[in-house]
Amino acid sequence: MAAFKLIVGLGNPGSKYEETRHNAGFLLLDEIARAYDATFTFEKKFQGDTARVMIAGCDIRLLKPTTFMNLSGESVQPMASFYRIEPEQILVAHDELDLLPGTIRLKKSGGHGGHNGLRDIIKHMGRDFWRIRLGIGHPGDAKKVVSFVLKRAPSSEYSLLERSVDDVIREMSDIASGKVDKAMQVLHTKPPKPKQSKDNAE
Repeated sequence: MAAFKLIVGLGNPGSKYEETRHNAGFLLLDEIARAYDATFTFEKKFQGDTARVMIAGCDIRLLKPTTFMNLSGESVQPMASFYRIEPEQILVAHDELDLLPGTIRLKKSGGHGGHNGLRDIIKHMGRDFWRIRLGIGHPGDAKKVVSFVLKRAPSSEYSLLERSVDDVIREMSDIASGKVDKAMQVLHTKPPKPKQSKDNAE
């Protein structure tokens, strides 16, 4: 496949949401920017914080929407349109309830699985973009999902998320240049992580 031109990290803006499970996408984008010596700048026309990096010879835009999660498409669509980036050239990083912390999956297309950020991007752009799913685990009760994703994870659990982000960074050259199958072979076959610690907070 062709190289990616836009990597989007999903999350909610503001200190209130820092290090919450729902901001896993922001965490990955921050680490990509750090690894490739880039700095985010707010761009009003895209309603998001943006940066530009060169990875394996590929010129890639980074975007962290500041619209809040459920309006993410209102940031992604204008940027993709402005730079003439096709959905297939976009990689969206997001938290994934259906994967344990420390687990990573790359996939193209599909539904939103109840994720409001993905739901809004699909609404604006269709579903043919790529996703990098960062596992955060599930609270075990659908009624607790909202409070679960908007809560800071216990340190032992958050460290698993950080480790998965580090794993992604190590494969960024292959991911960015479109060697997704090669990156999948590494990321999808990582040894099982320790079971997440139980979060009893309501």
